[in-house]
Amino acid sequence: FVIWIFSLTVAYPYIPGSDTEGFKGIGVLAGLIVSVGSAGLVNQVMSGLVIIYSRAFRVHDYVSIGDTEGLVTDLGLLSTKLLTIQKEEIVIPNATLVGMKAVNYTRLANDRGSVASTSVTIGYDAPWRQVHSMLLLAASRTAGICQQPSPRVLQRSLGDFYVEYRLLVHVLPLERPEERPLVLSELHGHIQDIFNEHGVQIMSPHFMMQPRQPV
Repeated sequence: FVIWIFSLTVAYPYIPGSDTEGFKGIGVLAGLIVSVGSAGLVNQVMSGLVIIYSRAFRVHDYVSIGDTEGLVTDLGLLSTKLLTIQKEEIVIPNATLVGMKAVNYTRLANDRGSVASTSVTIGYDAPWRQVHSMLLLAASRTAGICQQPSPRVLQRSLGDFYVEYRLLVHVLPLERPEERPLVLSELHGHIQDIFNEHGVQIMSPHFMMQPRQPV
């Protein structure tokens, strides 16, 4: 494309009638139309080149872009396509994508799988060791979660009314990385079951005080 533009520029003075005022006016009008109309296109193409050659993600990577999470199915110069768990194809223009936060869940994943996490806030009346044990038990019951390296629990903060616990697990390498939300969904179900079994209430994310009756 660049070579053709350069060639036409060099050949322009030798075109018959190129020195007439009418031809010059048409040339100016054509140049103005091309420059105005191609501004957005050039922006999209340059953004696509930045995304492709920065290797932020590739086709078949499972990513989160803004509020959209899905599998990268196409990475073009003008747009990027994601396939969501709902079987929806999301098309994101590259010019918009460059300015958005993107998280790649599979780029650094190895044979131990990619790391996933979930958080709960529990009142101070529940012993923290018990909460750790229940979260680890939920991870052990979830299919698709690797037990080596073993899951671990972090106490992220000591709030005014609750403790925030974060469970870190390794999701087993899957041939279909888009199944990651299904594994997390099963994990959340086991967390709810185990906390109900032991009578510990989850009041996430706005725990204020333990109610007198079970909620």
